[in-house]
Amino acid sequence: MPTKTMRDTENQMIGTQFPFMKLNEPGTYLSNWSGHLIRIPQDAVRQGRSPVIEILGTEPLYVTKLSDDPFIPLTKARMIAADLDHAVNF
Repeated sequence: MPTKTMRDTENQMIGTQFPFMKLNEPGTYLSNWSGHLIRIPQDAVRQGRSPVIEILGTEPLYVTKLSDDPFIPLTKARMIAADLDHAVNF
């Protein structure tokens, strides 16, 4: 279940944490396990598509949504992550 941590913008929850395998919306995400930036374009979550990327493990890997835009500048992504008190590795 997603955890709300910041703000809603038109039903796209910026700052919300999701298990990686539950991502179904395009945007820019921060991997909570490593601090890496993940860009999910619209084509990657199009209805009827097979998963583009699958990461499996014994525990769910969580990501935090930084933006609805999958291609925001790195500086802006870093600022949003800092506002959410997340460490970055990009």
